[in-house]
Amino acid sequence: MFGRAPKKSDNTKYYEILGVSKNASQDDLKKAYRKAAIKNHPDKGGDPEKFKELAQAYEVLSDPEKREIYDQYGEDALKEGMGSGGGAHDPFDIFQSFFGGNPFGGGGSSRGRRKEGEDVIHPLKVSLEDLYNGTSKKLSLSRNVICSKCKGKGSKSGASMKCSGCQGSGMKVSIRQLGPSMIQQMQHPCNECKGTGETINDKDRCPQCKGEKVVQEKKVLEVIVEKGMQNGQRITFPGEADEAPDTITGDIVFVLQQKEHPKFKRKGDDLIVDHTLSLTEALCASQFILTHLDGDLLIKSQPGEVVKPDQFKAINDEGMPMYQRPFMRGKLYIHFSVDFPDSLPPDQCKALEAVLPSRTSVQLSDMELDECEETTLHDVNFDEEMRRKQQQAQEAYDEDDDMHGGGQRVQCAQQ
Repeated sequence: MFGRAPKKSDNTKYYEILGVSKNASQDDLKKAYRKAAIKNHPDKGGDPEKFKELAQAYEVLSDPEKREIYDQYGEDALKEGMGSGGGAHDPFDIFQSFFGGNPFGGGGSSRGRRKEGEDVIHPLKVSLEDLYNGTSKKLSLSRNVICSKCKGKGSKSGASMKCSGCQGSGMKVSIRQLGPSMIQQMQHPCNECKGTGETINDKDRCPQCKGEKVVQEKKVLEVIVEKGMQNGQRITFPGEADEAPDTITGDIVFVLQQKEHPKFKRKGDDLIVDHTLSLTEALCASQFILTHLDGDLLIKSQPGEVVKPDQFKAINDEGMPMYQRPFMRGKLYIHFSVDFPDSLPPDQCKALEAVLPSRTSVQLSDMELDECEETTLHDVNFDEEMRRKQQQAQEAYDEDDDMHGGGQRVQCAQQ
């Protein structure tokens, strides 16, 4: 008599949790679980429920027998007991067994807390064009990874001895005499064991890592710079920093550093650009081509529109793309300057007077003019003259101070 075939249920959820396709290899599953489990580990501030789901998904899909049942009949078939070990296991035990040894240290309890590895920070210089259009950059980095031959033990046998130099503490204390009855006590990593607290017999050292427990590996990371990202924004690769035994691997973090642009200035989601018009263009309308960060724009003013010196005009939706909303953009502000001619011939002055608004100055009689003293205007660099006069005043002050003595003036000021 044949038994009833189990009812089919969802057989895609575990793949979606790990972020892999249904034909993912065991290596793909390991990489996906490793990255996601480190990111979501509760000790790293992750979501405990997500951490539990990841462990459950990896436990099933990493077991060929369970994976076959799951692919054919889904999650419910596993819960009903098909295949060995259908029940859920402790997610911390799965994490521990995946990374090898006791990842949390502290005498064997899987609830102990491992020390956290340091994050590695790299500045990444980007242009304004990169932040406007988005880009990707491939960077080759070297990092330490757990030795695959000895699985981070450092020895062929897996054994190690307590360091005699620091009695297994990994730290040494040194005392320095600073003076009579004064000493300074300093703590530093033990030189003999490099702060590990253990030593390995020379003959038992792992031939691959030479007892260092880690080996160097070159890795290429592709950094995706999204449209609208900001100067100082961080792009994080979880768990990609240096590995070490009994340590939660830190992250590699790239910090964006925007290079100064020769033409555009960025203010949040807006852009500012300077443009100079001739006097004719400012008074009689203008059109010009502005080379933007992704192409050319035709800028036109309306007939009869007068552009004043130091005036701003805005174009909507031509500023920076907004981060994670790249189809929305800020404004492009154009800051106008007007290039006035140095002088005009008398005939041009008369022609301009005929078409420009009449003079607003008060007409003076000949008698009033005779009573006024006539003056002449001349060109001057105002900022330079002010700087020179300030320097002269300071020199005169210093000279007066030398002649009369600084103490006398202070005394007078106090009276």
